[in-house]
Amino acid sequence: MRPSAATWPGHWSPLGARYDGEATNFALWAPRADAVEVCLFDLDGREHRRPLRDVTFDVWHGAVPGVRPGATYGFRVHGPWQPERGVRCNPAKLLLDPYARAVTGRLTYDPAVFGHVRPSLAEPGDDLAADARDSAQYVPRCVVVAEHDFDWGDEPRPRVPWSDTVVYELHVRGFTKRHPAVPEHLRGTYAGLAHPAVVSYLRDLGVTTVELLPVHHFVDEPHVVANGLTDYWGYNTAAFFAPHAGYSSSGSRGAQVREFKAMVRALHEAGLEVLLDVVYNHTAEQGHDGATLGLRGIANQTYYRLRDGGRRYRDFTGCGNTIDVRRPRTLQLVLDSLRYWAEEMHVDGFRFDLATALGRGSDDFDPHGRFLSAVAQDPVLRELKLVAEPWDLGPHGYQVGGFPYLFTEWNGRYRDTVRDFWRGQSPGVRDLAYRLSGSSDLYRDDGRHPFASVNLVTAHDGFTLRDLVSYDRKHNEANGEADRDGESDNRSWNCGHEGEADDPDVNALRRQQLRNLLTTLLLSAGVPMLVAGDEMGRTQRGNNNAYCQDNETSWVDWSLLAEWGDLHRLVRRLLRLRRRHPVFRQQHFLSGLPLGPGGRKDLAWFAPDGAEMTEGWWWETTLQTLGMFLAGDELRARGPRGELRTDDSFLLYLHSGAVEVEVTVPDEEWSPSYELVLDTARPEDGVRQVDAQAVLRLEPRTCLLLRAAG
Repeated sequence: MRPSAATWPGHWSPLGARYDGEATNFALWAPRADAVEVCLFDLDGREHRRPLRDVTFDVWHGAVPGVRPGATYGFRVHGPWQPERGVRCNPAKLLLDPYARAVTGRLTYDPAVFGHVRPSLAEPGDDLAADARDSAQYVPRCVVVAEHDFDWGDEPRPRVPWSDTVVYELHVRGFTKRHPAVPEHLRGTYAGLAHPAVVSYLRDLGVTTVELLPVHHFVDEPHVVANGLTDYWGYNTAAFFAPHAGYSSSGSRGAQVREFKAMVRALHEAGLEVLLDVVYNHTAEQGHDGATLGLRGIANQTYYRLRDGGRRYRDFTGCGNTIDVRRPRTLQLVLDSLRYWAEEMHVDGFRFDLATALGRGSDDFDPHGRFLSAVAQDPVLRELKLVAEPWDLGPHGYQVGGFPYLFTEWNGRYRDTVRDFWRGQSPGVRDLAYRLSGSSDLYRDDGRHPFASVNLVTAHDGFTLRDLVSYDRKHNEANGEADRDGESDNRSWNCGHEGEADDPDVNALRRQQLRNLLTTLLLSAGVPMLVAGDEMGRTQRGNNNAYCQDNETSWVDWSLLAEWGDLHRLVRRLLRLRRRHPVFRQQHFLSGLPLGPGGRKDLAWFAPDGAEMTEGWWWETTLQTLGMFLAGDELRARGPRGELRTDDSFLLYLHSGAVEVEVTVPDEEWSPSYELVLDTARPEDGVRQVDAQAVLRLEPRTCLLLRAAG
């Protein structure tokens, strides 16, 4: 429908585009603007400009009759061009609405998409000189979306307690792109992830919560395009409210919003939570010489952290810019986005990429800063799962253990310790014991609990689990950056051969190491996180930074289930064990003290000779064999009506040494006998009884789990 030539005054709130059945109201906060136009596009691509003549509280607004859901639009902002002071208004550039609910079309890196003069893509140009070329034909456009038009029915919200949570990190496209049961036209889409075969797999595996790599609408980085590749991970956000159009099987003129909601509903009906990996620390506009796509041309001084008088950007993210959530309007934008995804899209929480950048004050990290405090006080957001990636690339950026109490954290200390232990580089008894028991050294002092630690051995960023035991060094040549990208300190071990091996002994050792790593992860206190495909031996052939590999390097290969079925069965078995036994998912830190008069300690550590470790052992740095006793006699967390909860007790041995070792089972004070539950050297073995003070032979690099008989 052709928009009316008339523009009504409309209203300044809410921001963005809202259709009321008669007209669409457009509202854009642009404090430095001299004039703002909403640019509407008909089906032939012709642009119709409508000036927004009314301004209230620096919001330019107007309602255009006849503009309905599905219409595409953008903004042009007229105003000062003063880059040296941080002001970059340029009406030749079509801008994305910061509050757009959907985005359609691709970004083409033509010189016209830059606000400053850039003769070619190969030349940075003069960032002080405004460019007069029109960018409209090269940039994506916003879509008017009808809100509240989706029937959620009786969709349940799973609300899984943190202590029961098992996170499964996956990529919407990569998880389903090669799934044989998903129809081809649905593979790689939201609808593909909602397919019954996919949902059934997740339920059967035993995870509770899927964490989706970025689904905010994103665009490719210039250097990735120059290398003939595309952005795969999605950490290059262009629109904070819009689901990525490339993952929609049903179109990009608003259908992606309905398809995303249908996916969430299907996962919720299966009892699975949905977390989003969100990127609010930077945007796709990159550095001062990057493209002008939205925020830069609207209110550059407000939305970004600036330096050099405003000409350039503070870059704590490694991506050219840093969003300035200290500013009220920027903070409002991010909080409004989060609430939209929670209330309108029904997601259950967020993992904040480079969260340290969001917690910085003037420079240093402040756990009580504006963004973190605002989220903690928000009546909607504080009820959700909130996960921080507790580092960025700025000074003092590594803040594991430093976030406030409502946030859980990706625990990099856990990852490094467990990797070191199993590759034979002992981190020491103290460090390993803390990681296995919930990292109380990081989280107890500020009133948090073991579930503040999201335990991970791998993540999307880095080696897959199989590659962790197959490669000593990264192999990122396919990324087109001469193997300079990606982490060099991987704490990996190739088991004696770099890459895929024909040697059966090497391959047997690798499988053993995979079993050890997974057993350690899934039996540790805290919240375990699995990466999609690790349970079936997924490999990226040594690429530890596959952010630009939208191909079989990154996609989950479902045929691996046949070859690696034993590993998949082990993960299912461990997750069922964890679900049945709350002693592995404690809500409170254990004290190492008796649970009652004459009772057993709730947590105890044992040396190979069967003796309980003394203080002197705590600082031992060469020990390769550790026993951990968990008593279930009386759990500290009570039932819903205050009732006492009990569980079985377990003895777990971890032996990372390269040679067989003998261990003596603790004496009768702990238990008169035990039942063998799992031996990673012989994972298919059945039940075996073990008496107190018996001598056990642990094969090289082995986990052994025993259940106490009494």
